[in-house]
Amino acid sequence: MPDNITTLKSSGNSFVWINIINAQKDEIAYLRKKYKFIELDLRDAMGKNIAQRPKFYVRNKYSFLILQFPIYNKNTRTVDAAEIDFFIGPNLIITSHKNNLPPLVKLFNMCAADKFHREQYLSGGNIALLYEIIVSLQEYCYPIMDHLSLDVKNIESNIFNERERAMVREILLIKRNILNFRKIMEAHKDVLQKLSRTKIPYLLANDMKQYYNDLIDHTKNIWDMLNGQKEMIEALEDTNTSLISFKLNDIMRTLTVFSVIVFPLTLLAAVFGMNTVNAMPFVQSPYGFWKVVTVMIIGASFMYAYFKNKRWI
Repeated sequence: MPDNITTLKSSGNSFVWINIINAQKDEIAYLRKKYKFIELDLRDAMGKNIAQRPKFYVRNKYSFLILQFPIYNKNTRTVDAAEIDFFIGPNLIITSHKNNLPPLVKLFNMCAADKFHREQYLSGGNIALLYEIIVSLQEYCYPIMDHLSLDVKNIESNIFNERERAMVREILLIKRNILNFRKIMEAHKDVLQKLSRTKIPYLLANDMKQYYNDLIDHTKNIWDMLNGQKEMIEALEDTNTSLISFKLNDIMRTLTVFSVIVFPLTLLAAVFGMNTVNAMPFVQSPYGFWKVVTVMIIGASFMYAYFKNKRWI
């Protein structure tokens, strides 16, 4: 058996949990030889392959389930998808993942290190263990959503503290995280509903139906919260764009008014710069320069008074 395959057994060996970390060729070959899983499912469970969406398939002797959950990358500040694959058979669950989902890692380590926890989680069989794994991963979603909510509040505060330009990149980053989160959770409800309605004997447990309905409710709650965050960040993006546009228009108006005010100065300077000395007024006068300057000042003052009266400045 490859080194990164770990097996846990309940008392009496009535139930087995096999955990595979970053399945590669050796691990896939082991599953192919020992359990005769379908090649398509084995390919999806390969560590280097990432499924495009959650899925649930019922095979002849087992069921195959793929779920994705969000993980937060502190270095890049992005929400990424982490995948977990389940092979579920009578008295058997095989989990295949990249060891990057903290709740799953914690749960397995507890069961491996302590007999009490191993009996607590494995004694209920595959349907109970599957529930415990999924609910722990769903609960892990809430701190990430709380972090996103804090990011949205910080953006709102900074927008109204005149930091609109600095918030453009921040808004796009948080918006991408929310959209990635939504994409990860989008198909969960349908997959869990399909799982809860199955009639397979080793997955059929009437006393667990309510628990799986709770999982579906959890998924709906997560989806509703993500919708609220999506609407909020889009509203803040529109507000930030409006504030930037308003400031840009204000700057453009100021520059336009300024250019019109200095227009008389520019015009007179151009006129008196013409090479028609004999026909130019004030040229022969000893105070000609100051007279021209006075005319410029009067023209500029008139334009300033006009715009001031219109309340454009």
